[in-house]
Amino acid sequence: MIVRTLLVALVAGILAGAAVTPLQHWKTTPLILEAETYEGGGGHHDHAPHEHSALSLASPAHAHAPAAADGEAAGTAERLAGSLLANLVLGAGFALLLSAASLAANRPITARNGALWGLAGFAVLTLAPALGLPPELPAMPAADLHARQIWWLATVLTTAGGAALLAFRRETAARLGTVALLLLPHLAGAPHPADIGSPVPATLAAEFVMASLLVSAAFWALAGLFTGLLAERFAGHIRPARLRAA
Repeated sequence: MIVRTLLVALVAGILAGAAVTPLQHWKTTPLILEAETYEGGGGHHDHAPHEHSALSLASPAHAHAPAAADGEAAGTAERLAGSLLANLVLGAGFALLLSAASLAANRPITARNGALWGLAGFAVLTLAPALGLPPELPAMPAADLHARQIWWLATVLTTAGGAALLAFRRETAARLGTVALLLLPHLAGAPHPADIGSPVPATLAAEFVMASLLVSAAFWALAGLFTGLLAERFAGHIRPARLRAA
């Protein structure tokens, strides 16, 4: 059963990564590339619109100098291929995490609840940390990396604990514990730089936050949905042994 679960999760994650790449390419890549024109404190340089893929934030924009049509197309294809490869790996990781949580909680992922499982993963690993540390564009200031990593991990762990209590316990004490765990990291506060000034326009930064969260929510929902569909289709309704025995 474990092997089948792993295979289903891997295939589901790969499908989700492939499916979300066009959305990412459309929604977030142009914003990243526009923000890169502000790096170094420079102003925005007008340039003709191009199609770009979403590689890492450190990727060059290739928008500062005119390029031949074939070179521009090659750069776009290279970026898109890099985004696709990264998303395939990331999607497999998402689906494996969801499958592991399903087995640990003794609750199967099905075609009906797969998207909900995925959105729960989004809430724990993306949305809750983003309330304190929203997605950042190039040229935006950031606090110490180590401090941000510690806060992110603490937020994920407390949010996961709160979500588990909310889903599986009904006692009043559990409800109070849920609220406490969900609020704790945000009451403590995320680390932020002393100087929050940035050459990136606030409207561009806000648009990127919304676009990033939209893409991430779709990614997680697809990972959960594909996991549930494949589990029912190819793995005989993968579920923990205790449930099957019942």
